[in-house]
Amino acid sequence: MAFRVLGIDPASFEHLVGLSEEALAALGIRRYTVDAKPGFPDRIEVRDLEPGETVLLLNYEHQPADTPYRATHAIFIGEESRTRLDMIDSLPEAIRIRPISLRAFDAAGEMVDADLADGAALEPLILRFLARADVSYLHAHYAKRGCYAARIERV
Repeated sequence: MAFRVLGIDPASFEHLVGLSEEALAALGIRRYTVDAKPGFPDRIEVRDLEPGETVLLLNYEHQPADTPYRATHAIFIGEESRTRLDMIDSLPEAIRIRPISLRAFDAAGEMVDADLADGAALEPLILRFLARADVSYLHAHYAKRGCYAARIERV
């Protein structure tokens, strides 16, 4: 079974790029200059940003379903990230190098299963979850801080 890993659509963040520190702070957003790699995983391109790049730390609603599993959390968005990751049958390095909490959701947005795996060993878990008829999509979260990483779907 084929799977697709998707980053976040950058269109939702275009209005934030280049805002002043004061304007960002008024929205509860912080700008950082990347000083280490790995360390600042962008959620649009799903890659660790390079030292010197700028990143926005903001709260993002990654699970908008009207269920008890509705969720928001802090994520990094690269200010220069413009191309949403769309990767088939492979995992980006930013996921492969970290422990991942994988969460399986049904079509109504209810969590029906979840498990932890080292990113390098995640593919069998993805395939097992997507083989279930009641699973509609998956969310990968960086397990250490619990931050949303990417959406995974059947192709």
